[in-house]
Amino acid sequence: MQQEPDFVQNLRQEFGEGWRWVERGIVLAYAAAAGLCVVGFTMVAEKAFDWFMHIYHWQGGWAVLLWTPCLTAAIVWATRRWAPGAAGSGIPQVMAAQETALHDQERSRFVSLWLSASKITLAGFGFLAGLSIGREGPSVQVAAGVMHHAKRWFGPRSGITGHALLVAGGAAGIAAAFNAPLAGIVFAIEELSRKLEARASGLIIAAIVLAGLMGVSAFGNLNYFGRIQVPSLDWHALLPGICVALSCGALGGLFAKLMAASLTGAPERLNRIRAQYPIRFAAVGGLLIAVIGLVTSGATFGAGSEEVKHMLAGEAEMPTLYVTLKFIATWLSAWVGVPGGIFAPSLSIGAGVGHNVSLMMGSDIAPALIAMGMAAFLAAVTQAPLTAFIIVMEMVDGHSMVLSLMAAAMLASLVSRMIARPLYETLANYMLAQVRPAEPASTQAAVQPPASSP
Repeated sequence: MQQEPDFVQNLRQEFGEGWRWVERGIVLAYAAAAGLCVVGFTMVAEKAFDWFMHIYHWQGGWAVLLWTPCLTAAIVWATRRWAPGAAGSGIPQVMAAQETALHDQERSRFVSLWLSASKITLAGFGFLAGLSIGREGPSVQVAAGVMHHAKRWFGPRSGITGHALLVAGGAAGIAAAFNAPLAGIVFAIEELSRKLEARASGLIIAAIVLAGLMGVSAFGNLNYFGRIQVPSLDWHALLPGICVALSCGALGGLFAKLMAASLTGAPERLNRIRAQYPIRFAAVGGLLIAVIGLVTSGATFGAGSEEVKHMLAGEAEMPTLYVTLKFIATWLSAWVGVPGGIFAPSLSIGAGVGHNVSLMMGSDIAPALIAMGMAAFLAAVTQAPLTAFIIVMEMVDGHSMVLSLMAAAMLASLVSRMIARPLYETLANYMLAQVRPAEPASTQAAVQPPASSP
């Protein structure tokens, strides 16, 4: 029979083991440092994109046709030379780093202080180039790299594992980047760790709280996209809502499939050119992104957050092909190999889908459809519907739309699963295969025992 806990004895044991409090203090210090790094990254990204917009507005914007391809090529060159592990989103790297079979040296190819600093610097230059990237995915790798560095202070008998530190850091990165603490917790469970140890839950929450406090102290306790005014939703919203969810599910699934194919070398001819001439390939990609930006009057440059705010406020005059061109610009930005995420661009593409549906159907619930499109497209790309709808709910203060956002995210994710494999998991497995190539089939056959006859 299980005994009731003895409060006095547990209290003595808790305060009698001073080393536990030292470990907790170290974790909290690193969590605060991770939050400060994300805050610094946010400031760098915003300032860099402001400088880019000054360049874009100078002399009619034609300077970006030279600026963007040259800077994109320079970023890819620097990334490949000094920090190849910083390329891309950063979330697949954190997932790959959780592989228990990796040695410390192999794991450092995915997360480390050097990669965190490189990610901030190189992604900042990506915003300066006007590329269609986000800072939320990179924030996961930045915070995870900082948190994982704490492992060197813990001995083998410590209850704090490297896996727990990685998950806590990644969750803190999402929470601080979006100012969405609930999304950080759900992201840790749904995307970073399919199973969560009970002892790690407190560590994750502590990291999220400390990292979130750093963000709140710097930017205030504000919603990312403000507070939307949602009219009363009735059965008339059902058809437009389903159209938004299905469209985002199909488009997001195609985007995930295209991203996975491009970044794992599936389109062989183009990826052979990319592998042989990476700097030239980046320059051409940067030029195409600049042309798309000029065609859309600058709407596709950057993460797309300002466009989302305008759409939610009903002030947007979006280009007719905004969704398609933002889709292409985001794909190209990732394919050329610069450090940068796809969370924020995905939200802007989904918002564009919701905006288009509201215009086509003459609906008076445009803000609701835009928010549903954001949740649906992000869920389709990441196949993490819980994280997607909670992120959007916290970003727009859409607590009155919980069921609508949840339904849109779940339906879009279901459609996406019929089209593409989970994007981040696919990329993480590809990265692990690059670090630890599989043994040849002949070798495996030699070491396996012969099958027993029937």
